[in-house]
Amino acid sequence: QVQLVESGGGLVQPGGSLRLSCAASGTILHINAMGWYRQAPGKQRELVAAITSGGSTNYADSVKGRFTISRDNAKNTVYLQMSDLRPEDTAVYYCTAKVVVPPIALNDYWGQGTQVTVSS
Repeated sequence: QVQLVESGGGLVQPGGSLRLSCAASGTILHINAMGWYRQAPGKQRELVAAITSGGSTNYADSVKGRFTISRDNAKNTVYLQMSDLRPEDTAVYYCTAKVVVPPIALNDYWGQGTQVTVSS
């Protein structure tokens, strides 16, 4: 079993910053990629940012230049540094990982979500 635990969400004013963290634990052979999705009320879940074990990154157009994804492969941890936050960034942010598990299988896992609220 693999678990993902997010932290770092909270209430922040417009223009402020937050850093989200997500740590994966369990029986893990390798994590091919980790990333963040978000879901705002009444909207579909959308990709925010993702990073592969090789360091390739993808960002939603709405967050490019404001958010930075990074990872510590040794700790199976991914981070999302969010700056210049806007009210439209308000959502539940979910960590996800593509994990190689024994014997050799690739599965997707999801965290429980952490609330980010941007409001004055």
